Amino acid sequence: QVQLVESGGGLVQAGDSLRLSCAASGRTLTNYAMAWFRQAPGKEREFVAGLTQIDANTYYANSVKGRFTISRDNAEKTVYLQMNSLKPEDTAVYYCAASTRIFSRSSSNYAIWGQGTQVTVSS
Repeated sequence: QVQLVESGGGLVQAGDSLRLSCAASGRTLTNYAMAWFRQAPGKEREFVAGLTQIDANTYYANSVKGRFTISRDNAEKTVYLQMNSLKPEDTAVYYCAASTRIFSRSSSNYAIWGQGTQVTVSS
């Protein structure tokens, strides 16, 4: 079973960039659908970005499309989320998730989760 550890969160100003990392222990990530979710205080966890097994096709929430980029480094067993032009509404705990099922934007599709990393964007 793969285990996930996120890093890279922090406090930034609006317009800044951050890159989140999700390091996996165990198996290669090519057989997993991967996704980033986020949860702001008082809100439900929401899909941010994801990529499919093998072909690594990418999908994004409309709110981050054009600003965020998800990518996977198979050799390093790491998934990244490059976040540019950050906005205060991007403030949340960001979670990395993995699934052996076909890619989905639903959090219920993912059985493997990291511990989360806090991203705070000040205005």
